[in-house]
Amino acid sequence: MSDSVALVTVEDIARIYDFGSSHPLRPERVLLTYEHIRALDLLYRPNVTQEKSRAATDDEIAAVHDRDFIKTVKGIDSGQLSERQGLPFGLGTPDDPIFDHMHEASAAVCGASVVAAEVVASGQAEHSFNPAGGLHHARRREASGFCIYNDPAVAIAKVLELQPDWRVAYIDVDVHHGDGVQWIFYNEPRVLTVSFHQSGRYLYPGTGFEDEIGNGAAEGTAANIPLLPFSGEGDYLWALERVLTQLLGAFQPQLVVTQLGADTHHGDPLANLALTMPAYPRMARTLHELIHRFAEGRWVATGGGGYQFDTVVPKIWTIHWAEMIGHPEVIPSNWLHDVAPDEAARSYKAEVERSVETVLERCVPRLQALVGAGGSS
Repeated sequence: MSDSVALVTVEDIARIYDFGSSHPLRPERVLLTYEHIRALDLLYRPNVTQEKSRAATDDEIAAVHDRDFIKTVKGIDSGQLSERQGLPFGLGTPDDPIFDHMHEASAAVCGASVVAAEVVASGQAEHSFNPAGGLHHARRREASGFCIYNDPAVAIAKVLELQPDWRVAYIDVDVHHGDGVQWIFYNEPRVLTVSFHQSGRYLYPGTGFEDEIGNGAAEGTAANIPLLPFSGEGDYLWALERVLTQLLGAFQPQLVVTQLGADTHHGDPLANLALTMPAYPRMARTLHELIHRFAEGRWVATGGGGYQFDTVVPKIWTIHWAEMIGHPEVIPSNWLHDVAPDEAARSYKAEVERSVETVLERCVPRLQALVGAGGSS
């Protein structure tokens, strides 16, 4: 059990990060997660603290985003700019429609992830979780994929500001490639990004292949496992443990940030992976054990994607929280009732093994050389 685990909540702002009733990203999934955590008595535990959130400052957001982009979001919010002026920045599209208080809500989500990063990087807590976060598609100058600002990237930048000599590993288990975080840190040797996702050949954003491994001094610090449609937990969990054991062992991070997208479930309406509910306690346990083994237990977790907003998603995030605080046994057994894995999934063992070994062959030696050189080249 971890000595101190912090939950960062943004209930009021979680309600206003809302693209509208017809949009698949629903704020209720975050609010229902808070409700489940309270209902299962997973909040008032001796090792749990609740951290007051705050909005991220413009400077904190600008650590990973172009200032012209931030000014445009704020200008549309205030009415000083037209919605049409947001189009070059990915604003006002079907994926990222304009909504009231857009900057305020997005800065608040980033701020919650910054607070989550601060409490772990400072030693105040061993683990932290911001379920409202995980908006991993936003790029330096562009909103994308339901994400205005990229709060996991903002959180990583805060860790590096507070601890410049640290290495940070980012692990993304969303069904969609964690492209925004990858590209933002593609040239940064202090950040390892690892993404497990449905192949970009079949799903947005169309990236995240084995040959994307980082650039320049950061070669080897990006790793991607693209999975075929209907891949299930057998292949997924094997790849997760094998890849992370090797990469974290080579990179030796001082802290891990995770994006815990819940859209890998077989019933998710926007994607085609095929995990069943019993996979998620195993996933959470694997992440928890490996972070203690390789990163001194320092873990900053965010939410992410997931579009069964009132059923599956809040349960999966509550499962992760229960694991983080050391009480997975309280998860109701009926939450794990699902179809048999072989009813939902197909096995692609040979393809997964090929992908995993290709990535490890390309990345592990480079990571070992980078760490051996003191993090520079």
